[in-house]
Amino acid sequence: MNDAVPEGFTPLKRGGPYFSQLGPLYSRRDEFDMVVLGLRVTEAHTNMIGITHGGMLVTYADGALGINLSVARGVPRSFVTVHLSNDFIDSGRPGDWLEAHVRIRKMGKRLSFADCELKVGDKTLLRSNGVFASINPPGEPVPNDG
Repeated sequence: MNDAVPEGFTPLKRGGPYFSQLGPLYSRRDEFDMVVLGLRVTEAHTNMIGITHGGMLVTYADGALGINLSVARGVPRSFVTVHLSNDFIDSGRPGDWLEAHVRIRKMGKRLSFADCELKVGDKTLLRSNGVFASINPPGEPVPNDG
């Protein structure tokens, strides 16, 4: 299996304890200054028939969406998922380099909308879109999207 990390990717230093268990995870910036996540698929990411587990793909997309929203906000905020819709299009296998590409559609004071494609080369494995709520640091008032 190829363990090489493609040029331009560096170790990811974001995400919580649950998300980091998918790794090692890597990131780079794309032409739109979005954070592209990278992951080498291993057998630990597969189901009993040897293809990428759907739950792993959803977790990876959800984490990529949250990281990009947090970075785009530019101030210390975390995001929680309010709604997430996923389309499983294809499957990955051990050795694949799996990238998460995110596009933010709208950022409000409280709610944000974004989508993600998980890709192996030109092949899309998963399309995900969601709604996310901004969580303020303790003691700070909650903004109203009104």
